[in-house]
Order: sequence, then structure tokens, then C-alpha cells
Amino acid sequence: MTTTDLRTSASYREVTDANGRVYRVGETDIDIMGRKRRWMVILPWIGMMGISSAEYAFASAEDTLHEAHHWSSGSIYWMMTAWVFCQAAVAFPAGRLRESGRLPARWAMMLGSAGTLLGYLSLAFAPHVTLAFIGFGVFSGMGAGMVYATCVNMVGKWYPERRGGKTGFVNGGFAYGSVPFVFIFHGYMDTSNFRWVLVSAGVFLAATVAIAGFYFRDPPKNWWPAAVDPLNPPADPRARRSLEKNPPAVKQYSPMEAWKTGRVALMWFCLACTSGVNIFGIAFKVDIGEEAGFAAGIVATAMSLKAIVNGTGRGVIGWLSDLYGRKQCLLYVCAILGLAQFGIIWSAEIKNLPLFLVFSAVSGFGGGAIFPMFAALTADYFGENNNATNYGMVYSSKLVSGLGAGMGSVVVAAWGYSGAFTLAGCISIFAGFMALFLRPPGRPKDKRVTPNPRPLSEG
Repeated sequence: MTTTDLRTSASYREVTDANGRVYRVGETDIDIMGRKRRWMVILPWIGMMGISSAEYAFASAEDTLHEAHHWSSGSIYWMMTAWVFCQAAVAFPAGRLRESGRLPARWAMMLGSAGTLLGYLSLAFAPHVTLAFIGFGVFSGMGAGMVYATCVNMVGKWYPERRGGKTGFVNGGFAYGSVPFVFIFHGYMDTSNFRWVLVSAGVFLAATVAIAGFYFRDPPKNWWPAAVDPLNPPADPRARRSLEKNPPAVKQYSPMEAWKTGRVALMWFCLACTSGVNIFGIAFKVDIGEEAGFAAGIVATAMSLKAIVNGTGRGVIGWLSDLYGRKQCLLYVCAILGLAQFGIIWSAEIKNLPLFLVFSAVSGFGGGAIFPMFAALTADYFGENNNATNYGMVYSSKLVSGLGAGMGSVVVAAWGYSGAFTLAGCISIFAGFMALFLRPPGRPKDKRVTPNPRPLSEG
């Protein structure tokens, strides 16, 4: 792969649609960054895989960390909660810095790489659990938030005409990139080798994030692919159907304008509920499997299966949302995630391993698919120019949903696994009911999109 920091002087023009939205057309991806835009799918996908194990494989390392450092299980679960909290907390300020030009995408990825390395070093060498909280929970969480926000928003900017499948594919790296580390941390790492295993993983993953991020480049504001006419149905049937089912935002909403529509708050609530259920499942899938009497290797397999389906499900649901509509797919995902929680507790109670694996996979699909849906919906509703900040507001719901690990341990202690998983299922289904009220701002309730009668106007 070759790249250049010098943009060509390709001509462009700005056209305006009937709603007053401006599109910058005429420049190709090669004109802007010297390579095809598909690299802005591949590289963010790699970057997302580099941060995934910190969340998805962390539960598999819990036993070893407990034995090696003598940290309590509760402290370790709250450490994961701190990681999720900081990952979500950094999304909004990072988005503001990115859109102001003070934090280029490349530097956001470098900061994320440094945080990733520091997190693993803290788990390996921290002499006290408080330092591990700071190194892993705070710095690694903030670094992951930088990487996550940068990668997800990058792909949406380069594929505004059919972002669903591409966003889902990139988002999937956040899950199945952890699969090898689930087995390493759960089946291979022990008190005799945990330090060099954690350090090796940290160095490898930090390097992965840094190398991928070095080639990141944002498109210009209002950029639209030169081959796709923004004012008329595109010739590409894939792009045409995606735009029909998910029409672009009527204008580029500022964060304050987006908030005033009421959609951000509703999306925030729905994502808080569903991602909380997802994080709860990640934290306690190993424990409920072991309580049911399943072998440790089988439980690790269940976690890996959840991670694989979680990741691939993000890409599949993104592709389906381009075909059938983002909101419709989101409703199905909320229902699937909720029903899977009932299936997990039922299969564990009857000690049926095949069903346990099946419902773990289904839960993984639902838990992963919610994230690309909200990422794509945010850009669909509010535009691409301020998407890093707007999605940062929505994604900040993980400040609350991160309690799925810490508070989950409290609920399990009070109600047992049956009560906790039943509550999780009800929460997800309720979120799906609330999502029924989502509607693109500035558009009539009639979902039909009429052709734009105005000719191209140059600005």
C-alpha cells in the first residue's frame, strides 16, 4: 500500500438539494488521499481488533489475575466497569477535538495505542489494585475510546451512500479480534507466565493500532463520492436501495441542534439498556457456565463463540440494514438480545450444553449488532460533518451501561443468576419498545422519498 500526504488539486463543486444540504462532489478518494477508500474500511477494522481483547477477553483473565495478585473478584469486575466508563466518557470530547482539527485521526490512534500498552502493563505489574484501576480502567479505557470513536466515524465519512454494511464490518473487529486472547487468557495463561503473556499481548495489540492508525485520513467536510449523484437515484443498485431505505440527513446537524430534536436522548437510553445487557453477558457468561458444571474449556469456547458471532453479527446486521432499513433491524436486534438472556439461564438450569452454546451465540449476535445500528443511525439522522461529536453523545450511554459488570455482580449476589439474566432480558425488550419512537428529524412521517425537482445548484 502506498500513500501520500499531499492532496491533488482536483476540481470540485458544491451542490445543494431541496432541503438546503450541501454536497461536495467531483473529488475521488484517490484525489484526496492517494489510495482507494476501501482502505478506510480495512485499516479501521484492524484498529478495532487491536482494542477488542481489553473488553471481551478480560473476563477470561479474571481467575488468573485473582490468584496472581490476590485481587478480589469484585474489584476485578469493577475494574472492567471503569474501563467501559472511561471508554465511553472520552467519546464526546474526542469527537469535539477531532472535528475542530486539533486532534487528527492519526494522533487519536497513537494515543489509543499508548493507552492499550499501558493497560496491559498495569495488569502485569501493578503492585496494588488501585494502580491497575488507573492504568487499565482509566488509561486503557480512554485509549480504547479514542480508537473506537475514530474508527467508527472514519468509515461512515468515506461511505455516506451505504454505510451500514461497512460500519458493521468495522464494528465487528471490536468483538472477534478478541477470540485468540479468550483462549490464551483462559486456557494458557496462569500464575507462572501471566506477566510475559500480558506484556506480549499489549505490545502486539498496541503496535497493531499504531500501524493501522498511521494511514488514517479524513475526507473534506460535506464530501460525497464522485461516482454517486447525491440529488438523483444512483445507478448502483446497492447504493440506490440503501439510500431509499436510509435516506441521508436533511442537513448537517450541530451537536446542539441534534440534541434539541430529542432523538439523541432516545437513542442514548436505548443504547444504554442494550449495551448494559451485552456487557453483563460478557462479564458473567463464564461464571454461569462454570456454575452449571460445564468444563472450563467449554466455557471458553462459549465465550469465543459469543465473540465471533458478536463480531460477524455486526457486519451482517449492517448489511441487512442497508437492504431493509436501520430502524427495522434495530427492533429485531433488541428482541433477539432480550430473548437470548432467557435462553441462557434456561439452558444453564437444565445443564444442556448445546443449548447453552446456541443461546450464547444468539446473545452475542444481538449484543454486537446494536452498536453499528446506532452508529449508522446517528449519521443517517444528523449527517457526517459532526458525526464524531453526535455519536459521542449517543455512545456516552456506556457511562451507565458499563455498570452491567459491577452492578451485575450486586444483582447476582441478591437475586442469583436466574433473576439477573431475567432482568437483563426484560431490559433489552423494553429498549426495543422505546426504539419504536425513533424517526429521522426534519422528515415527514410518510416514509416515501419523492424525487428532488430542483436542478443542481452550484454554491
